[in-house]
Amino acid sequence: MANDDNKRLAVLIDADNAAPAIVEGLLAEIAKYGTAHVKRIYGDWTLPNLGGWKEVLLRHSIQPIQQFRYTKGKNATDGAMMIDAMDLLYTGNFEGFCIVSSDSDFTRLASRLRESGTVVYGFGEKKTPEPFVAACDKFVFTELLREDDEGETTARKSGKELRQDAKLVHLVRLAVDAAADDAGWAGLGAVGSTIAKRAPEFDARNYGYAKLSGLIKALQLFEVEERQIGDGPHKAHYVRDKRAVTG
Repeated sequence: MANDDNKRLAVLIDADNAAPAIVEGLLAEIAKYGTAHVKRIYGDWTLPNLGGWKEVLLRHSIQPIQQFRYTKGKNATDGAMMIDAMDLLYTGNFEGFCIVSSDSDFTRLASRLRESGTVVYGFGEKKTPEPFVAACDKFVFTELLREDDEGETTARKSGKELRQDAKLVHLVRLAVDAAADDAGWAGLGAVGSTIAKRAPEFDARNYGYAKLSGLIKALQLFEVEERQIGDGPHKAHYVRDKRAVTG
């Protein structure tokens, strides 16, 4: 098995539910989770609406898979992606799958892949139905990845705005509590992992922060401490709920 930093990944893109403008950001994001050994995109390439993909596919060596629409109103692309995903799963060559679509039809596929022990990363627009989002280990909204005029620049929320988000505060506090030692301190990495398990769609960038550490500092509800790791140059962040000190 590959280590966590170099998972062998299969990237499957639904061309009908994704835009060429996300590809640069998409592949950069995927590189954080592993190496894309397979990159395939599915659609009916005889249709003019997919013409904008050609240059992008050539530049990034993404293999287009032709899927004719046999019946009007029916999406044959979804079926082709699902069949290929299962074929790739049964090879045993992949630790993770990246499903790029905003279509709820892939909910069962994501669940089935996870049942087999593989990690599933979902990528789709904010309109993606919650069941598909929840079926993934991690879900990234593609509005964060676009490189055209439609790409969103998320305004950074102030500490006051963040603290008014009861769901966010509850989520972070639960994660810190779950990962905390007897003194109440929790490693930031463990906190992030716990949050991801509870809310696959969570991303500090959705609040205007590049990293989780910046978001937690901005909340001003937690103590944040940087600690040296051994004798090397590496440091780690630890956080503690301020209520653990004053309570």
